Amino acid sequence: MLEQSGKLRVRAHQARRENRPNDARQDLIEAVALCRQEGKGIDLARALADLGQMERDLHCNAAPKNYEEAVAIYRAAGDVLDWAHTVRHVGDILSNMGRKELAGPCFRTALGLYRGDARTAPLDLANTLRGYALPTDDNGESVRAKPLWQEARDLYAAVGADEGVKESSHRLPLWSINE
Repeated sequence: MLEQSGKLRVRAHQARRENRPNDARQDLIEAVALCRQEGKGIDLARALADLGQMERDLHCNAAPKNYEEAVAIYRAAGDVLDWAHTVRHVGDILSNMGRKELAGPCFRTALGLYRGDARTAPLDLANTLRGYALPTDDNGESVRAKPLWQEARDLYAAVGADEGVKESSHRLPLWSINE
C-alpha cells in the first residue's frame, strides 16, 4: 500500500499526463513536505526530482534548487544511477539557462557515474553525452565535442533513437568545417 507521499506523487504524474501542471505541482509540493516531516530520504529525493521536472515544465526558477537537493540526497545514499540521472538534469537546466560554465561539471559528473556503473542504460549515457556536447560545441570547443557527438550517435543508433542519430550526425560535419 502506498503511503500518502507516494499517493501524491502518483496523482501528480496522472495530472501531468492530463495536462494539469498546476495540480501536479501542488501535489508534489505536498509530497515533498510530507517526506520532509517523515524523514524519508530517498522518497524525498524522488519527490524533489519530480517537483523539479514539473517546475522545469512550468519554467519556474525553483527547478534547479529542487534537483540539486535531490542530487545531494542520492549522492549521500550512494544511489549512483538516480544521482547521475538527476545531476544530468541539473546540467540540462543550467545549459538551457545559458549558464554553460556551470553545466559542464554536472555533465562530467553524470558521465563518470554512468561509465562506472554496468547497469547504465545506453540511452541515459547517450543523452548525457548529447547534453555535454551541446554547450561544449557552442563554446567553440569542437575538438572536445566531436568524440562526444560520435559516441552519442553510436549509442542512439544502438537503441534505435533516430532523432538522436540525426542530430548527432548533423553536428559532426559542422565539426569538420570548423577544423
